[in-house]
Parts: sequence; C-alpha cells; structure tokens
Amino acid sequence: MRAGNRMPTASTSRLHRFPPSRPLRLGFLALNDAAPLIVAQEHGLFRKFGLRVELSREIGWATVRDKIIYGELDGAHALGGMVISTTLGLNCPPCPCLTACVLTLNGDAITLSEKLWKRNIRDAHGFREELFRARNSHVYVFGVVYPHSAQRIHLNDWLRQAGIDPDRDVRVVVVPPSQLCRNLAAGTIDGFCAGDPWNSLAVSEQTGWIVATGAELNPGHPEKVFMVRSSFAESRHEEHLALVAALTESAALCEVTEFRADLPKLLSRREYLNVSSATIRLGLAGPFHRGHGQTTAADDFIVFHRDRANDPTPARGAWLIERLKRHELIPSSVHVPSDLVRRTFRTDLFHQAINRHGEQRRADSL
Repeated sequence: MRAGNRMPTASTSRLHRFPPSRPLRLGFLALNDAAPLIVAQEHGLFRKFGLRVELSREIGWATVRDKIIYGELDGAHALGGMVISTTLGLNCPPCPCLTACVLTLNGDAITLSEKLWKRNIRDAHGFREELFRARNSHVYVFGVVYPHSAQRIHLNDWLRQAGIDPDRDVRVVVVPPSQLCRNLAAGTIDGFCAGDPWNSLAVSEQTGWIVATGAELNPGHPEKVFMVRSSFAESRHEEHLALVAALTESAALCEVTEFRADLPKLLSRREYLNVSSATIRLGLAGPFHRGHGQTTAADDFIVFHRDRANDPTPARGAWLIERLKRHELIPSSVHVPSDLVRRTFRTDLFHQAINRHGEQRRADSL
C-alpha cells in the first residue's frame, strides 16, 4: 500500500436521501479507466450516498455523446475533450455540458503493428523514414477513439516531433476502442492511440507493441471525466453532488495498491470489460508490458486519485482547449467563448461535493 493510503470503506448508512425515482442511468465504455463507476456500483458507494444507479456499457464515444445530448443517459464516463466539443457543437448539436469530477489522469498509449516492428521501426523518427520510403505505395492509417480527444492530441504530438504532418502525411480514422485490436490484426490500421486494456491486449496477442504512452508525451493530462448536461447539474443539483462525492471516493479506492491488485478480476466480468483479468492487470498493477521484452512500472501509467487528480481545475480544462486549438481540432472558424473553461470544468461544484461529503460524514459519526 502506498504511504499515506488508507483503504476507504463504504458505510452501510446513507449520507444522502433522495425522493424515490427511476435509477440514474450512467454510461461507460469498456476501458480500465471506467473503474471508478464500476467500483462505485459494485462496492456500494452510490448506494452509500442514497443513489440508485444503473450502468450502461456503450459501444463508442459518439454514442455516449448522443445519449447525453438527448437525455438517454444522465451522466457518463467520458473523454475530457467531449465536454468541450459537445458544448461547442463540434460534429453534433451544441449542448452545454460540464464535468465536476476528473476520473483519471494519463492511461493512454500509442500502439504500432508488428509489421512496423519487423521493418525496424522503434520510434517516431524511424517511422518517418519508413513513411517517406513507402509514400507512393502505402498510406499509413492510425486509429483514434474520438476526433476531439487526448488520444488524438498524443498521436499528433508523437508524429509532429518527427516532422510528420498528421493531416497530410498519414490518415487518421475514428474507431471505437473495443474494435481497435481486431482492426490492427486485420491490417486495416497500422497503429492506434487508446486507453487500456486495448494496448495491452494487442501486446498479449502479439499483433502490436507500445511505442509511447500518454504519461510520457503529456504527463498528468486530464483523461476521463464524469460528464453531465449542464441542465442536469442544475435541476438535480444534490444528486449530482452525491454522484461526484461517490465517484471521488471510488477513485480513491482504485488508487490503493492492495485494492488495485484485485481490481482486474472485477473489471474482467462479461458485463464490464469482458477481457481477461491478466490483460487488464498489466495497465493497472504492472509490470506494464510494451512488447518484445520491454516492460515498465505501471505506477504512473494511470492515476485515479493522487496528485489531486479528481479536481477539474481550470488549468486542466485550459490544457485541453489549448491543445485542441493548437492541432486545429477546434477549427479556427469556431468561436470559443472566454468563459468556456469556467462553464465546463467546474472545480466549484467539485469542492461543493467534497465539502458536503465531509459535513455529511461528520454528522453521520455523531
């Protein structure tokens, strides 16, 4: 157990009580970083805060976005960039959304095909040589999970460091996370950037190897968030705060070394990730296998709670907006309001939830 990390436990008493209603429907994708939602459900943390929750596994991020917009989901495990792009109406009807809880920092990797390893590619500069050698015979294709995402930022950063133009020299396509490995094995893509367990699955199946991680390219970047419509946060304010408090406590539990060692077994279940616990474990407890005998520690690969991970600070929102604009993933023709960070990354609501949570716990102990 990490120094100073005490194992949080879920009390059977409810800290909040809400009028009877239908369960809150929360979406997630089959990724390791959905753990805070899954753990909160399975370990009674939602129930502890008086919430009735139904989890819904979704196919891809566009589906999550659309179900949030049209009210089929009350909230969701989401990409940080989705909060911004959905509010701006990029590739969708504009819908004001926000996050009051960051679920994870880091957690992504760039995986390349075995074919590229056999061609002696080991880094971005080696790939650049291969790219221009084969430019008249092959168009290299990379998969990302969503156009406005940290994954696309990482891929662009990795390519640009070697002088490769991601908009001209390669083709980038959107592929749902769970379909990346089969596309890599089939040769329809030459690499991808995504969260685990899909990088680790490609390594385990010997169809790919990991050339870089998000933690190496952009350490401490905001990755997954808990996303809701702004109207939900306003109209169901107390329930929203309870959700944030439950997810923050769940994220703290996921950070505990002893607990994280057992987490893969839960996540591997058919209704959640439906991937072997051995594969899931690589990106959570380590050692993190990169392929071809290369391993690194998994300590910083994904961060659930430490380093104030769950606070949606203005700096985290500003980082996403600046990088999306830098890579022209937010078109220059789109007006970005000066208060967009303040409206979408709601550190004020996060602190309200944590303060309310502390008050409720103190009252409960009296």
